[in-house]
Amino acid sequence: MSNHSRLRNVLTIAGSDPSGGAGLQGDLKTFSALGVYGTNVITAVIAQNTCGVASVYPVAPQAIREQLEHLLDDVELDAVKIGMVASREVAEVIADVLRQRRPRWIVLDPVMVAKSGDILVDDAGIRAVRDILVPLADVITPNLPEAAVLLDSPSPTSLDAMEAMLPGLTQLGAPYVVLKGGHLRGATCPDLLATPNGHEWLPASRIDTDNLHGTGCTLSSAIAACLVKLPVEANANAPVAAIGDAKRWLHAALEASVRLNVGKGRGPVHHFHAWW
Repeated sequence: MSNHSRLRNVLTIAGSDPSGGAGLQGDLKTFSALGVYGTNVITAVIAQNTCGVASVYPVAPQAIREQLEHLLDDVELDAVKIGMVASREVAEVIADVLRQRRPRWIVLDPVMVAKSGDILVDDAGIRAVRDILVPLADVITPNLPEAAVLLDSPSPTSLDAMEAMLPGLTQLGAPYVVLKGGHLRGATCPDLLATPNGHEWLPASRIDTDNLHGTGCTLSSAIAACLVKLPVEANANAPVAAIGDAKRWLHAALEASVRLNVGKGRGPVHHFHAWW
């Protein structure tokens, strides 16, 4: 099989979700649904369900290093999606290993606040994500509360406030920023995309559903999956198209989530809407 035709390998570095909609479980479903091979390194065991988070049990930094190094000794990775990073020590381990064996693409979802409002990362972990991992990433995908945490500012409540936040986020070092507008109110649910060539709005209609569990994890892993399908010779605008493809796929997964019956709280999106 030629290198061009082989299936791409993508890694998620993330916490677990027993309900299967978010974290590494949601990421692996996304990778499979979009036709790439998923691998995983676990950063935290989380006791949670669709109603909220009960406890977070971080994995020791050395155990995370060993997971990463043994995986990379064996598997050629085309992209890495980084999710929950609970401490500065873990951020440093991830950055150290990925600087030595960097894949083509790194997508960072700065997971700090669960959909339920639960804070998942301590202050040192927040600073480490901002100072160590954001500059390492090609794409970051903060929602509005996460962007506010990264910039130590109030969470935006309008489109103008979202746009005003973008320069501060781009200055953190990632060339592509997907600022997700789902926390705003209204009939639409626009995201704001910053690129090295400027910025643009990515409009979408708001779907009337409570099945929002894991949407942030799923979007970032979908972006990683779409990026690895780009040809090596792709032009500078190609990541914009990949991000658009990922958003459209997630929109369809949200629309199809009504077919699922998972939990009593915020249910998951339907990752396999195109297959089942």
